[in-house]
Amino acid sequence: MKIAILTGGVGGSRFLCGLVEAVDPAGVTAIVNVGDDLEILGLSVSPDLDSVLYALAGLGDEERGWGRAEETWNAIETVESLGGEAWFRLGDRDLGLQLVRTQARRAGQPLSAVTARLTAALGVEATILPASDEPLGTWLDTPNGSFPFQEWFVSRRHRDPVDRVRFEGAASTRPAPGVLDALHEAELILIAPSNPFVSIGPILAVERIRSALERRRVPCVAVSPLIAGRAVKGPAAEMLQRLQGGTTAAHLAQCYPGLIDVLVIDEADAADADAVSTLGVRPIVAPTLMRDAPARRRLAEAALDAVALA
Repeated sequence: MKIAILTGGVGGSRFLCGLVEAVDPAGVTAIVNVGDDLEILGLSVSPDLDSVLYALAGLGDEERGWGRAEETWNAIETVESLGGEAWFRLGDRDLGLQLVRTQARRAGQPLSAVTARLTAALGVEATILPASDEPLGTWLDTPNGSFPFQEWFVSRRHRDPVDRVRFEGAASTRPAPGVLDALHEAELILIAPSNPFVSIGPILAVERIRSALERRRVPCVAVSPLIAGRAVKGPAAEMLQRLQGGTTAAHLAQCYPGLIDVLVIDEADAADADAVSTLGVRPIVAPTLMRDAPARRRLAEAALDAVALA
């Protein structure tokens, strides 16, 4: 079965791990957010691509939800002691990957080609594609000023309420090679339980990707990142409340107008099912907390089963 999944953030990476256990990973293509990408200490860093890559390779840090497991921090501690930029913490193991990517990018290799090389080197069977090879920066407009995503999220610890999310370069950004093919050839399209504004939003800001979803001929199933109106991790609930007017499953569904056919919601949000239905989206109620590997697989299976029930 060919599956294309739009993903970003911790929840997206964890869901992907369950998905590749439930289906043949060779049939899965992850289309990953690049709005978080940044240059730091002269290095080209793609945090969401790395989270997906590390998770699928079995190298991710489960406790932190980002970076490599069994990490050490000697390099960044040296940077800090010398007065360098240490707010974005790159571990020693992670640093190795960033050096390889940066060297390849400076040699003229596009991000998609570098990602394919890293995916093969780490033995990942699924295909991992950046949404675009071109710069696409997520910016947050807040009462305290406008900030690029990583400054707002990491340095400022996402404490500033968000009035608007915008994507610098989106008007001219093209999908990376393979992205549109994956969407057109998919038998199922999934949207991972990721923040709709800053993880999925940048992907959908690429006009031809959004158009491909609008013209889809196969079901598109989204998985809610909320449980009882709250996010397991990150600022999704606060952003939904401020930008969408609430944190119910229906408010989440309204983030994807015309783009989804099914929304998987947690049992704690079952009372929202009727409101989701009125939007023309089929609600599926299932346990969505991905506390361990079996729970991740069960959630992926619930999303797959939703197609058969639709």
